Amino acid sequence: MYDSPHQFTPLLPELDLEPLQDRIAKLVAKSVRLSGCAHPTTRDTLRELVRSMNSYYSNRIEGQSTHPQNIDAALRKDFSNKPDVARLQRIAIAHIEAEKELESLVDAGEPPLTSAFTIKAHAALYGRLEPADRLFPDGRVIEPGQLRVDDVDVGRHVPPTAASLAVFLRRFDEAYGRASTLGERSLLPIASAHHRMAWVHPFLDGNGRAVRLQTHSALWPLTCGLWSVNRGLARNRDKYYEYLAGADAPRQGDLDGRGNLSEKALRAWCSFFLEICEDQVHFMGRMLDLDDVRGRISALITLRSRRAAVPPVCCRPANARRFCPDDGPGRAGRTGFAFKTAGNWPGRQRRAIRASAFRGTTRCTRDSVSRALSRGGGTTVISISVSLRPAAALRLSR
Repeated sequence: MYDSPHQFTPLLPELDLEPLQDRIAKLVAKSVRLSGCAHPTTRDTLRELVRSMNSYYSNRIEGQSTHPQNIDAALRKDFSNKPDVARLQRIAIAHIEAEKELESLVDAGEPPLTSAFTIKAHAALYGRLEPADRLFPDGRVIEPGQLRVDDVDVGRHVPPTAASLAVFLRRFDEAYGRASTLGERSLLPIASAHHRMAWVHPFLDGNGRAVRLQTHSALWPLTCGLWSVNRGLARNRDKYYEYLAGADAPRQGDLDGRGNLSEKALRAWCSFFLEICEDQVHFMGRMLDLDDVRGRISALITLRSRRAAVPPVCCRPANARRFCPDDGPGRAGRTGFAFKTAGNWPGRQRRAIRASAFRGTTRCTRDSVSRALSRGGGTTVISISVSLRPAAALRLSR
């Protein structure tokens, strides 16, 4: 039974910190460069996209995946007529609006790594939902921002007793409350606080969502809203839960720190958290890489110029088959090309086709695509469009 705050120490890793500090310095430098490479108008647009992405991935972590198209529809007030889908849409919209509210609090100077902020994060999310959308599995209603009054079990972890929550949260504030003033040194407290608040489990339900909102807000001065740790955590969901559970472990001998819990496991969690941040900064940096964008635009111009020399011909629907990413060697799966119809098929169905659309061949490489485009005869491509992604999208129509 956990009922005394010394039982969730250490609150920060203290040993072998130099490798983590070196990684933090590099991460901060990359994130600052990223925030400086986008025009303010572009940054505002990207922030809106990242907020939608955060809500999608936070739902996904909870095993309640909401399709991005459903989120976009919900932003237009177009909710599904399926109750379960509509409920997830409402949660996604509440998450986006809660993020905006919490970001404004951080901008106004409120420290994000406090128990009071955690409570506000929970209230900001669940306060935007109707009671029917915040039911606990046993029928109880989750009250926004209300600390639990019952003792609970969370898998193999038994959080602190409800009666002792106040002293645990007070110790949390003492350890992390001033972390936002530490600049780049705040990253270790942010990672540690993410686990320790989840370990305390202060609410009946919604702890994961509230903690991730808090972590997003604590990272806000660094990310400027241009990258999302939630995306990385969701894409590594099993590892995310594995490292969180690992950091619940008790101390493993005299060489494992001086607290009640394992310092080695806490350090491993922090290392994993930094790895996720590094990956997401790299991902968004690659998406905003101007040299890479120039290359994609060049490919677009090249393909469109070749299209101008191609006479309009018919591609029969009978040749259309669904393209599978796992096509065999030499097929479209190895070309990097995606084939789609433009919507003129019977029933206006959009379909993917195999590489055999090119003059009935069974092999399709970039060279064979170029030859097919230059010949302009037989069954070939009529209209071409290229997305700003590594693979070109070739669009066929009648």
